[in-house]
Amino acid sequence: MESFTPISALAGGALIGIAAAILLYANGRIAGVSGILFGLLSPTRADSPWRVAFVVGLVAGAGLFGLLKGGNPPISVTTSWPLLIVGGLLVGAGTVAGNGCTSGHGVCGISRLSGRSITATITFMAAAAATVFISRHVVGA
Repeated sequence: MESFTPISALAGGALIGIAAAILLYANGRIAGVSGILFGLLSPTRADSPWRVAFVVGLVAGAGLFGLLKGGNPPISVTTSWPLLIVGGLLVGAGTVAGNGCTSGHGVCGISRLSGRSITATITFMAAAAATVFISRHVVGA
């Protein structure tokens, strides 16, 4: 968070919103990343081309950012592989249980005034705040 600026946050949020709106208006689909990725697991789907284009765009966007900024920021993973795998599986299970991921509910669901998405977003934000509080102030991590 050392390089946070309100301008870059606003620009990033606007780009996410524009991309979500384009996908909704051009394709009638909601830009929930977990749903888009899950749809790629079904090879019989006729809508695989736009899903592949979306995922390629996510990766290409990060690459383009790196080119424009002279490199991507370094990533430091300080936990074990087993813990990362368990965390990834829990996130995947959560997206299935919640009928979507944070991007789908938080960006697209709230903008459509979906009651389910508003409830989901409040729930995962409260769980995140509780987790940070417990890990920093109770456990002392």
